[in-house]
Parts: sequence; structure tokens; C-alpha cells
Amino acid sequence: MNEDVDLANKTCRPCNRNIPPLSNESIEIRLKFIDGWSFEDGEIVRTYTFTNYLETMAFVNALAWIAHSQDHHPNIEVGYTTCKVRYTTHAISGISENDFICAAKINLLLN
Repeated sequence: MNEDVDLANKTCRPCNRNIPPLSNESIEIRLKFIDGWSFEDGEIVRTYTFTNYLETMAFVNALAWIAHSQDHHPNIEVGYTTCKVRYTTHAISGISENDFICAAKINLLLN
């Protein structure tokens, strides 16, 4: 089964400072299961490209719905035909499984 789908079927759980962030090795392993994402400057990151502004904004709105429903919010940078999504878990000052769950859910928007 596709790991994107497996992760996308999970639900984010609240994190607290007692949960350690994932190690760089764990992050690199998990990145293999979410197409198009990379690890940069302590965040998992992907830039999506669209053909016009309307498509970009429709994607941003769908992304916002996912973030709200999971109570796990990315930093986003929106351009005319691009949307850069950056996830990290602020509560633990690092990357958690929640970041990968949301990344997988966002990837499914375009499948």
C-alpha cells in the first residue's frame, strides 16, 4: 500500500515538550514515503506549482482546511503560481509524525 495513503489516514495528535523530535535519520527515512518533500533548515518543505492564480488559491484553501481539521498548521508562502509549504512542530522544536501526516494529506489533494 502507498505510504502517502497510510500516513494520510492517520490523525495528528497533540504534542507536548515531553515528546522528543524525530532524529535526522528518522526524518530522512520518512521523507521517502512522501513524494516531493525535503528536509531544509529544520523543516520539511515542498513547493507546489500551478498554472494560474485561481488554482494556487484553491490549493491554499484546501490546505488550510486540512491544517485546521488536524490542528497542525504550516508556514506557507504563496505566489501567483506557487505555494511553498513548510512544516515543523513548534511545541517540540523539531519534526514530529504530525508533520508527515499533514504532508501526506496535502499530497493527496493533487492525486
